[in-house]
Amino acid sequence: MIRFPKKKTEITTEVLTNTIWASTFLAMILSLPPLGLFLGIYFLTGNIIVGAILGFGTHFIILAFSTKISKLLIKVMS
Repeated sequence: MIRFPKKKTEITTEVLTNTIWASTFLAMILSLPPLGLFLGIYFLTGNIIVGAILGFGTHFIILAFSTKISKLLIKVMS
C-alpha cells in the first residue's frame, strides 16, 4: 500500500495576506489596462472591433509576462 505524506495544513496569516494582496494586484494588472484601452478606443472612435482587438491583444501580451509580474509582486510584498 502506498502511503502519502501528510499535507501541511497550517498556513500563517502573513503568507495568506501576502498571497491575497499579490493575487489582487495581479488581477488588476491583467484586467484594467486592456479594459481601459478597449473602452477608450470605443468611446473615442466608436469602433468596437478595433477596441476589442487591441484590448485582447494587450491582455494576452500582459498575460505572457504574468509569471514575471507575479514574482515581482511577491518579492515586493515580502
